[in-house]
Amino acid sequence: MAMTTLVDQPARDLIRDALDQTLVVEAAAGTGKTTELVARMVNTLAEGRARIGEIVAVTFTEKAAGELKLRLREEIEHARGLRDGDSRARLQDALAHLEDAHVSTIHGFCADLLRERPVEADVDPRFEVLLEPAADALRDAVVDQWLQETLQAPGEGVRRVLRRTFRDEDGEAGPRAALRKAVRALTEWRDFSRPWRRDPLDRRALVVSTLASIHAFADLSARGSSSDNFCRDTEAIRRFSRLHRHALEAADGDAVDGMEALLVPLSRDDAFTRCRVGQGLTYATGLPRAEVRAQHAALRQSLDAAVAALDADLAVCLQRELQPCLAGYEAAKQDRGALDFTDLLMRVRDLLRRDAGVRADFQQRYRRLFVDEFQDTDPIQAEILLLLASGRTDDTDWTTVMPVPGKLFIVGDPKQAIYRFRRADVDTYWQVRRQLMAQGATTCELRTCFRSVPTLQRAINHVFAAVMDGDREAAQASYVPLEPVRAEHEAQPALVALPVPRPYGPRNVSGAAIEASLPDAVGAYVDWLLHQSGWTVSERAPGGGETRVPIQARHVAILFRRFMSWGQDVTRAYVEALEARQVPHLLVGGRSFHDREEVDTLRAALCAIEWPDDELSVYATMRGGLFAFPDHVLLAYRDAHDGRLNPFAPAPPISAIDPAVSTDQTDLAEALQLLATLHRRRNTVPVQDTVQALLRATRAHAGLALRPGGEQALANVLHVVELARQYEAGDGASFRGFVQQFLDETHIEAAESPILEEGTDGVRIMTVHKAKGLEFPVVILGDITCQLGGRLPSRVVDATQGLCVQTIAHCAPIELVERRDAEVARDRAEGLRLAYVAATRARDLLVVPAVGDDPYPGPKHGERWVGVLNAALYPERPYPVAGVAEGCPAFGRDTVMERPDEDAGHPAPVRPGRYTLGPVGALFDVVWWDPYTLHLGARLSFGRRQAALIERQAPEERVREGLEAVDHWTQVHAARLALGVRPSLQVQRVTDAARRGSTE
Repeated sequence: MAMTTLVDQPARDLIRDALDQTLVVEAAAGTGKTTELVARMVNTLAEGRARIGEIVAVTFTEKAAGELKLRLREEIEHARGLRDGDSRARLQDALAHLEDAHVSTIHGFCADLLRERPVEADVDPRFEVLLEPAADALRDAVVDQWLQETLQAPGEGVRRVLRRTFRDEDGEAGPRAALRKAVRALTEWRDFSRPWRRDPLDRRALVVSTLASIHAFADLSARGSSSDNFCRDTEAIRRFSRLHRHALEAADGDAVDGMEALLVPLSRDDAFTRCRVGQGLTYATGLPRAEVRAQHAALRQSLDAAVAALDADLAVCLQRELQPCLAGYEAAKQDRGALDFTDLLMRVRDLLRRDAGVRADFQQRYRRLFVDEFQDTDPIQAEILLLLASGRTDDTDWTTVMPVPGKLFIVGDPKQAIYRFRRADVDTYWQVRRQLMAQGATTCELRTCFRSVPTLQRAINHVFAAVMDGDREAAQASYVPLEPVRAEHEAQPALVALPVPRPYGPRNVSGAAIEASLPDAVGAYVDWLLHQSGWTVSERAPGGGETRVPIQARHVAILFRRFMSWGQDVTRAYVEALEARQVPHLLVGGRSFHDREEVDTLRAALCAIEWPDDELSVYATMRGGLFAFPDHVLLAYRDAHDGRLNPFAPAPPISAIDPAVSTDQTDLAEALQLLATLHRRRNTVPVQDTVQALLRATRAHAGLALRPGGEQALANVLHVVELARQYEAGDGASFRGFVQQFLDETHIEAAESPILEEGTDGVRIMTVHKAKGLEFPVVILGDITCQLGGRLPSRVVDATQGLCVQTIAHCAPIELVERRDAEVARDRAEGLRLAYVAATRARDLLVVPAVGDDPYPGPKHGERWVGVLNAALYPERPYPVAGVAEGCPAFGRDTVMERPDEDAGHPAPVRPGRYTLGPVGALFDVVWWDPYTLHLGARLSFGRRQAALIERQAPEERVREGLEAVDHWTQVHAARLALGVRPSLQVQRVTDAARRGSTE
């Protein structure tokens, strides 16, 4: 590779050598942009353009900043050995003062600037930076207090919200959660303060006319036969009409609020929107079916329009009524001397705008600015960076800034702009790019990809060149093809289509069936990779080379677009599939911390310690994983204590204890005494000491470690201890305060505790957003039923007018409704970019789940986030004969293991094997796997886990006997379960029995 001339070498030379030119670099995935950025920084230091303390390097994450600083040190040391004279002295000085370099996130850099100039910025000199969880907790407390005061005389918006039902995709439910989320959205975009538009609306008249249409259709549809499918499916509308026909006879506004709240769920009810057609041209006597169906369609359209108008009106009401919450949040931060992440940006931006002296000082001090991941920059960040790069101290308008030549270096890739939900705006990237080019900046592209093997690159080029068309209305990037530099490894496939074994519901392919079947297939495939394949993957070696090593769990990453779906943890089934096969794993940034069984058990125990008279918490603690007393012991003890299960209840007389459970009763009494002891001392010791005392007394560490996935369970419990320590170190006042906070956070998204360090073993499970900037030898895409983009846009941003219109409390303002198509197109464009980022994380193997009979998603399913990759998986029909797949087991002839009816004439599936796809000159191979070669249906086994941990120390004969006993019990248990599900009597109709007898 060292002798290869790269196709983009001129661009790389320009980056390293053109130190006095402002550069805008577009670097595709895996092209080594960090290497080139560091090389330019080192040359800048060596040539004396700036000293180490005059350099600012801005990255997207703290982790990336730390890695960049380490690489900068390594490259300075390396370059120092190759240079002499003044250059060597400059690098030596840079090495000695490396800690003076400003290498951080934009928020970290802004915090440093504010600490230098707190008076000019009007901030507390010792301000605290609120991390997201702390900011959310403070904001939610403000909302709760405001809501308590507002409920005495609620405004129109709050009154209407309280009548509605809410359930978010992340599991939060109820109007309070909806209001909290609305305030969170408004505070995050508070710099866009322009009020939203409220069109005139006669709400009562609209509700009355909509109800009249519902009643009219209900009367019309009632003329049909009860055996007609359309009549059956419209029964929900008639029931609604019967219940609410006289709802608005009262003239008060409360009745209107109530009916409005009922119309919203009706418009989204599948029973209303998805009616079967029915048979025959006539629906009822004198009533054509076409007429009644047309009335149904008209009703759906009018109801949707009415609900959209009502939602738009409510959104504006809420925006206005929630302003006190925004003011209260600002006051709470000021009282605490704290700033959140948005404050850091806004305060620095305002400081640079208004204070010419500070602006001039910073402009002169920071002589070189290096900005990574610029496509994920928001307008405030861009304004700060351009004002600092300006060559004129009187510049206050960032859109007209002319940077000092060579002072600003920007690296980005609009194809990887995936952080729109965090204020990132790819339009800002293009605006700055155009602005700099107009002022003489040079642009260049990095296309040589050092990450993926050529086969993967050709597949990715084939897929994304067709969909990344540079449509600026949709904010889509123009595709830049990847150029290969690595050698192929032909002994094994690079692109695998992993069939969903059982994708069918009762009749057709269904999302629910895929979600139930796919995790097991993924777990089985990973197990095969690690223990049976014999495949190897590449690891980067010092000096730029690579070595082949056997696949280990740490080489594999399973990537998701989301972790939560309607309150359910999407990753849980995948984790269980890996745990059942004893495959180590790491859930990176998972959002299921409070849903874990061990955390729930500990939560109940803490409640029992604080409130020992809460019998339900005491029962849950005694019955749960910490003590595990069976029900008959608990009930016997309770009966002996006058019907109470209380740690402070006096011990019963010996005569009252059932001899059959006397030992267990004694143990239970000791366990309850432990809770009583912890209760008495809970406020005299630090909170974390109480939690640790409970864990030590119950030997929870060993018990958790013996479980499948025990490392994660143990890490989660220890994370609770850490939360207690943080509470104590902060403003914590009592044990009850911590328990109450822990309970309040149950519905807040919280990540599971990380258990593995970089380089240790374990399959990585993470979102694509978490994987951004990383690479893995093997990448598997999960949750293929996730939508490509939302059906409704989340927000519209117009930076020139200071306007951000967004959906709050599930209500879209009218400006958002009017721009729905354009914003949905933007969301879809970002979904395609997300798929690109996911696919380009793989070095040696990309595994994409698919359905063997027909491409999924089909026309009825809508677009899914991995659907774009189908172009690299499915050959054209009729499917050609599959070739032999190198390095794979012998395949059969089907990629679907179960269909609803094998004789129903399903289309011929893609056969397992190798297929060649792509255009002439850029061909690539894809291997369709055979699900029959996988060990599916593995179950969790605690006994095997324990045996694996103790077999090193126990005698071999004893271990063997123990394993045989476990196997015997497992077989007997399975046989009894199978026997238990068999009916003792076989019921059949007489006619069936007679028919069978006649054939015999």
